[in-house]
Amino acid sequence: MKLAKLFTALASIGFASLCHAQANNTVSDDVVKIGVLTDLSGVYSAGAGKGSVTAVQMAVQDFGGKVLGKPIEVVSADHLNKADTGAAKAREWFDIGKVDMVIDLANSAVAVAVQKLGAEKKRITISTAGGTVALTQRECSPYGISYAYDTYALATAAANALVKEGGKNWFFLTAAYNFGHTLEKDARAIVEKLGGKVVGSIKHPLNASDFSSFMVTAQAAKPDVLVLANAGGDFSNAVRSAHEFGLVKNGKPTIAGMVVLITEVKALGLDTAQGVNYTDPFYWDYDKETRDWSQRFYKLNNTMPTFAHAADYSATMQYLKAIEATGTDNPDAVMKQLRATKFTDFFLRNAYLREDGRMIRDMYLAEIKKPSESRSEWDLVKIKRVISGEEAFMPLAQSTCPLVKK
Repeated sequence: MKLAKLFTALASIGFASLCHAQANNTVSDDVVKIGVLTDLSGVYSAGAGKGSVTAVQMAVQDFGGKVLGKPIEVVSADHLNKADTGAAKAREWFDIGKVDMVIDLANSAVAVAVQKLGAEKKRITISTAGGTVALTQRECSPYGISYAYDTYALATAAANALVKEGGKNWFFLTAAYNFGHTLEKDARAIVEKLGGKVVGSIKHPLNASDFSSFMVTAQAAKPDVLVLANAGGDFSNAVRSAHEFGLVKNGKPTIAGMVVLITEVKALGLDTAQGVNYTDPFYWDYDKETRDWSQRFYKLNNTMPTFAHAADYSATMQYLKAIEATGTDNPDAVMKQLRATKFTDFFLRNAYLREDGRMIRDMYLAEIKKPSESRSEWDLVKIKRVISGEEAFMPLAQSTCPLVKK
């Protein structure tokens, strides 16, 4: 009698274990579907856009096209740099298209809107191209990841490094909207904390075409560092103006860009942009691993990858590896696995995912080369310093994310 009960109990345990294994080793809807929601036609299309779609497709192909025996499908859409358009497409993908993960999210307003929706729908969202700190602060989500950078890291990492190099007096040329104000605020705080001094600040309108009057004001302040707290066309136009005023070649003051893409450097040319310092999450020519991947990307796109392109590939691979490791695409299981992983690949170095959704990883202080230093068409930048993730990103103690236990 006791023996029979023992066999029955063992059989029950075995059956339960089998059911548990089968439940965990599952892929919802028999397909893992990844949505690349990016800017395909606007101001961020060169830095993200079609290149981001290509990068995700490269990752899926390199992974083998399947995970846990199920196919991996990639869909893409243009969010038109409108938060409502991006959120509407993501909702359609989640509710009808059965998309499991959304990636890229160039444009911070779109990134915040889609991350909010992802939290509501319990779907993973990975922002590689959108960089607002709100994603890991007040708008943080248990299913949201800020993978590549944020405005805090871009501003403070460069400021920290340049103050330590002797840049004591700083002048800010700042885009007159929230993005520019945030960059200046974060950089200014580090400069003053380290004993530097802000000797002036001037705001310029978005999409300004003439920066000559701003350069006259900046020159008069005689700063050690002139900060361009802007991006895109404003950054490029400001650099061209600085070149016309002789500020670039002279190296005095040091010019610091806050948001700089390798494609922008290529378009400006080394004669115009030489000597500009900036923080970069990725440089294609950093080492053999970055070069090998970037050359593959180049053959498909006829351009070297931006950090967003590299991040899209890396994030897709790490997401698929987490599914493989856990035996399911269940978002809670996948996020738990990602938070338990230490990451090293061609894009991520010394990386881990914090509870606020911030990927902590090394950043780089870069300087645009002189024409005489360049050996080839895309040999544009030299890496001056590796900045650890702990130094670059906002300390967790300062977090306003509700998920962070204090």
